[in-house]
Amino acid sequence: MGQYAVIDVETTGLSPAQNHRILEVAVVLADDNGNPVDEWETLVNPLREVGATEIHGLTGADVYAAPTFDEILPELVSLLNGRVLVAHNLAFDARFLAAEFARAGHAVELDGSAGLCTMRLAEHYLPSRARSLEACCECIGYTIDSAHTALEDARATAKLLAFYISKEDDFLGCWIDAAQAVRRVVWPKVPPAAVKPWPRRLAAMKAKKHFLQRLPSKAPRGAIHPEADKYLMVLERVLLDGRISCHEADELVETAAALDLSREDAVTLHQHYLTALARLALEDGPRTSDARADLVSVAELLGLSADHVDSAVQSASRWKDHHAYPIRRFALQPGDRVVFTGEAPGMSRSELEYEARMRGLWVTSSVSRKTKLVAAADPDSLSGKARRARSLGIPIVDYSTFIQMMEQLECYGEGESLGDISHGKAYR
Repeated sequence: MGQYAVIDVETTGLSPAQNHRILEVAVVLADDNGNPVDEWETLVNPLREVGATEIHGLTGADVYAAPTFDEILPELVSLLNGRVLVAHNLAFDARFLAAEFARAGHAVELDGSAGLCTMRLAEHYLPSRARSLEACCECIGYTIDSAHTALEDARATAKLLAFYISKEDDFLGCWIDAAQAVRRVVWPKVPPAAVKPWPRRLAAMKAKKHFLQRLPSKAPRGAIHPEADKYLMVLERVLLDGRISCHEADELVETAAALDLSREDAVTLHQHYLTALARLALEDGPRTSDARADLVSVAELLGLSADHVDSAVQSASRWKDHHAYPIRRFALQPGDRVVFTGEAPGMSRSELEYEARMRGLWVTSSVSRKTKLVAAADPDSLSGKARRARSLGIPIVDYSTFIQMMEQLECYGEGESLGDISHGKAYR
């Protein structure tokens, strides 16, 4: 089925030599005329930061549940084996594929001559000097719907291939070279795998599903679970930055399962926690619209409604202190150890680290049991630091939340407004 395998990869960066990894891969199988006959795509868990989200549009939340390259390797080999490899800037894709195969213990000789490069062929078939995929497709009257998604880019590359093949007389020499390249590439013999691909649409569907829906539904207990505090402690930690990341949602589901909590039990505990938050807000002073807005935001994260907020506020005003879950006010103190991971657009990590030191925090390069907090560009980061923090139960917050926490600390040296960090303003 199809003698061409048109491939595109999205990556965490530009060079596998710098430990960058494949993040997404798509293959379009095409017939002798370059017409698509089948397609395949999957996101790939790179086991590290995802890199330039502003380019490929992917975050840690999108890929954390995706298979690793090792897991998709058998299916990928079955798609590429015996077919002419085609890519736009083949040297780039081939370099990353070779590196990933090498990581998996398979030496595969792949480079820019391992098939057909539609970017290089454009020099012969297209009038424009521009060689980007979008520019080449514009020359043949094709518009890419979603550039920098692997499947759309592979489809666009297949369109270019079909256009080149339509120039039959000119294309013959290219085909002979490509056929010879196919014979040179020796793909590894690997047993088939049962791992299912994880395309972008599945990642989007998972993100929309509230974690409560993943808990079993049972009849209410009629009383607070005897180990409720264990779940509430996890809940308090994950809500530290006013959001629940995908990793944190998984942790809540796993904690609930370990405690045999049903969906109804979790809802009861969420209401209990919301009431404790409302009581804390009342202790801080008169009710304000901002305080209520904060409660509504938390309620939405917990799968509760505005009516639950009203009920929580009413209950909080009647509760005695010893009835409420004792919410601990998290605050950074001079001497606390903090770790940073990832780069965020519009924010300078080096400046954040500098400001943290100026305020008496101990910035370290690795996570240990003594680490108080990890500040991440992406709370669903797949970096080694983030994975280590999760294994130790250390809070991970986004950079914006970290800035708010630092505002509560006195500055021990000369620095500028924390607000300047998000605008890339230099301190020195």
